[in-house]
Amino acid sequence: MPLASYGVLVGQLHRHFRDDPDTQGRWFHVNLEVDAPAGRFHCAVDVDSHKSNVGVRWKVLTLSALELGPAAGLALGYHDLAFAPDSGALDYLRHPFLVDHAGVLFRRRPPAWLTDLMDLLGSHPWQIGSYAEATDALEPILVAGRRTLVFGEPFTDDDLGRLGMHNVHQNQGDPAGSQWWDENGIWQDGATVTERPDGRYDVFLSKFSSQADFTDGSGHPVG
Repeated sequence: MPLASYGVLVGQLHRHFRDDPDTQGRWFHVNLEVDAPAGRFHCAVDVDSHKSNVGVRWKVLTLSALELGPAAGLALGYHDLAFAPDSGALDYLRHPFLVDHAGVLFRRRPPAWLTDLMDLLGSHPWQIGSYAEATDALEPILVAGRRTLVFGEPFTDDDLGRLGMHNVHQNQGDPAGSQWWDENGIWQDGATVTERPDGRYDVFLSKFSSQADFTDGSGHPVG
C-alpha cells in the first residue's frame, strides 16, 4: 500500500535551518520554511538516518521545466498528485530525467570536471557520504525567496496547527520486515526543487542506503 497521501507543495522559500545536533554532533534533517497561500509549511529533508547502520545517498541535478514535468506549471499551494507519471509525480527509478543511467555510486563527491561531463552525458549518479556532505550538497540550492517545490507527504501538527511536508525522500524499495514496507509504492518519491533565475530547476534527491535500486510495480525490492 502506498503513502496515505502524496503531493507537492509549491511556494516561496522563507528560510532553512538544520536540526539541533545530537550528542554526536549529527543532525538528521535540513528544515525548510515555505510560504504558500494556506500558510507557512515546515518541510523536513532527510540528510541522515537515526539508525546508525543506515546512511543516506543523494544526488543534485538541474532540469528544465519540461524535463521536470507537469508540477513545474502548478500554482502556489499544496497539490495532491496521483501515483502516475502524467500527474507530475516523481519516481527516482522511472522518471526519465531522474534515473541514474550510468549505474555509478560515488563514495565522495566527484571533481567538477567529471560532474560537468556526466551532466552532458545525462548521467546523474548517486553519491554517498556523511550527513555534513549531504547538507553541503543541498544548502546551496536553498535560496530565500526562490519558488520552491517540495514533493512528499503532507501533514498537520494538530497540537501546533502547523502545516508541513515529510517523507521528502525515496518512498519505495524498503526491505521486507522494515517498518516502511507497507508504504512502498511507485510514483510517490519526495524531492526538494528550487527555481533558478534562468527558469531551470535545481533538484535534490535523497534515499536511504537500505532502499533498493530496483523495484516492482508495487514499489517492493527486486533483484
